Amino acid sequence: MNRFFDIPSDLQHDWLGLIGLHLREALLPVLAGLLLALPLAQLCVRLRWLYPPVLWVTTVLYAIPSLAFFVVLIDYTGQTELTVMIPLTVYTLVVLVPAIVDGVRSVPQETLAAATAMGFGPVRRYVQVQLPIAVPAIIAGLRVATVSSISLVSVGMLIGNQGALGNLLHDAQIYNRPELAWNSVLTSAALAVLADAVLVVVRVWLTPWMPGGPSRRGSRGAGSRPDPAVPALEDAAR
Repeated sequence: MNRFFDIPSDLQHDWLGLIGLHLREALLPVLAGLLLALPLAQLCVRLRWLYPPVLWVTTVLYAIPSLAFFVVLIDYTGQTELTVMIPLTVYTLVVLVPAIVDGVRSVPQETLAAATAMGFGPVRRYVQVQLPIAVPAIIAGLRVATVSSISLVSVGMLIGNQGALGNLLHDAQIYNRPELAWNSVLTSAALAVLADAVLVVVRVWLTPWMPGGPSRRGSRGAGSRPDPAVPALEDAAR
């Protein structure tokens, strides 16, 4: 069991250090992808003709193998974490942009009309009304993007030990230590499951009106199913 956590010194990190590095290389691209996808999705909602070409471009970029992406970037960013994180950021867009667009488009027109009547401009309406109602769809996209990113980080082992936990796969072959490969696979899988569970908790916390969510107001009648637009408009009006 001790050999399972006995990390070779050439990796310059202990087991916990590799976990921290893996999470950084996986989650920062998801965050960057979300920050890019939010305004891009809003443009696609407002300009419907823009959505098909944006979806086409993101799908084509997603189809590029990560190793080929790394080879192109190495000339500009070197054998660094950035070379790994840039493709991962691009890959998240193919999941996050459709998720946000579908979530925002699901907001009832009556809700948008009510927000406009309350004096909300386009930006405020998007941030305070449309996005909160679209949270379930956005979180669903984030769950897929996060698990995928945690998995793909390991490919970075091919460009100078930039794969975090994936580097253990390389050392498992060099030192003939299969337990290192098991460590990499099991730890990465555990991180993916844990990250997914955290996002589920966040979704429950942010969407109290959904089944299984915390009670937002005790005055609602038993068995009633509140309209998600109501708390969004109430909070935005404060």
